[in-house]
Amino acid sequence: MKHLRLAFVLLCTMSFGMAFAQDDPVIMTINGQDVPRSEFEYSFLKNNSEGVIDKKTVEEYVDLFINYKLKVLAAEEAQLDTLTSYKKEFLQYRDQQLISSFVTDYDMDAEAQKVYDNTKKSVGDDGLIRPAHILIYIPQDATKEQQDKARVLADSIYQAILGGADFGDLAKQYSYDKGSASDGGLLPWLSKGRTLEEFEKAAYALKVGEMSEPVLSPVGYHIIKLTDKKQLEPFEELKADIMKFLESRNAKDIIAKRNVEKLAKEKGITKEEVMDERAAELSAKDNDMKYLIKEYHDGLLLYEISNRNVWEPAAKDSVALAEFFVQNKDKYAWEKPRFKGIIYHVKTKSDCKKVKKCIKKLPFDKWAEVLKNTFNNDSVLRLRAEKGVFKQGDNAWADKLVFADAKAQPREVKGYPITDFFGCMLTIPEDYKDVEGQVVSDYQDMKTQQWVDELREKYTFSVNKDVLMTVNNH
Repeated sequence: MKHLRLAFVLLCTMSFGMAFAQDDPVIMTINGQDVPRSEFEYSFLKNNSEGVIDKKTVEEYVDLFINYKLKVLAAEEAQLDTLTSYKKEFLQYRDQQLISSFVTDYDMDAEAQKVYDNTKKSVGDDGLIRPAHILIYIPQDATKEQQDKARVLADSIYQAILGGADFGDLAKQYSYDKGSASDGGLLPWLSKGRTLEEFEKAAYALKVGEMSEPVLSPVGYHIIKLTDKKQLEPFEELKADIMKFLESRNAKDIIAKRNVEKLAKEKGITKEEVMDERAAELSAKDNDMKYLIKEYHDGLLLYEISNRNVWEPAAKDSVALAEFFVQNKDKYAWEKPRFKGIIYHVKTKSDCKKVKKCIKKLPFDKWAEVLKNTFNNDSVLRLRAEKGVFKQGDNAWADKLVFADAKAQPREVKGYPITDFFGCMLTIPEDYKDVEGQVVSDYQDMKTQQWVDELREKYTFSVNKDVLMTVNNH
């Protein structure tokens, strides 16, 4: 717990307790905590970069930034930053940004050299070979007749090549190894110990351009041709490929984590404390890193307190949502009518009628449960259905049956030959659940604004307008 508290203290110290230099003046003060111009600029530029649709001017962004700060302040007062779940998530995000600082180019070069040295040792003095082969496969449980047949075929192919037939053409035609057959039997570069012993012994005994007689291995007969032979290239020639290999194996992170463990052992501290030290060190040198870490810290707090104070309570308050919908009903009127109902697929005409009868007098939100219990309550599924509020284009069957769209081409539901619908056409929603997503979002926005108004009443804040005028202009 100590190192987690230390991380929080470090961040707070970096953000609020630093002695600001003359070239980084205080742009605003939030409840006694000074905010430097560099922090505001970092946030402003990040949220108004190229590609952002709703760009803000500096003056417009001030209020948004203050609101953000007030919410974070409220989260800290509520001690949400002491939650174990919060600490764990914050440190995970932070450490992802820090980990690469524990590996250097020298580390990566050394690892690449290590891979090369191990490869060179594996290759040995015999070097690398590039064979091609034609494989006549013999199953493990092959009869003597099958074995004899494979041997005869291998011998005849071998004789045909000696007589002038093209090795590659015969590989494409007869080789069981389809992976190499399409390339004329050509295999990748091989070193000793990488393939079947019988194959390897015969291939390494060949000179470049020579072909072996049929060689029997546990998988069948091989006719082998040696196309090339070489020693392993010097390290510098292979370095780029080795680096790509290391990258594909995530070697950089592995080495970095290894270095963190090494540092922790040398200093007699925990790995978490090593990361805390590095966070403080990099933040002192690099404003972008400092504010990125702070962005993780504050952003997670903002999410947690917003979810607790506004989003989750608002989304669950069905009474308040219904009242809000009634008060703002005109806002949710549709430009075109919607079908509120069910598109259903059944096996028999009798069930087609029963579906309508079953739900005719029930509230819309009870339909799904009743239909499931009535028609799909055992191992035999008698009904498939799509329930909802559909505009034209949402559902192909609704387009065809309800909106009478001649161009609609719904897909038949296999095993359910009869399709019908039940419901009504609406020009405006009947209740908030017909437009629940939009109503919840709007209600959350309203509750958020009310919360922000309360925070602005509770906390003090001021803006240095002279410094504000110098943002991005100093």
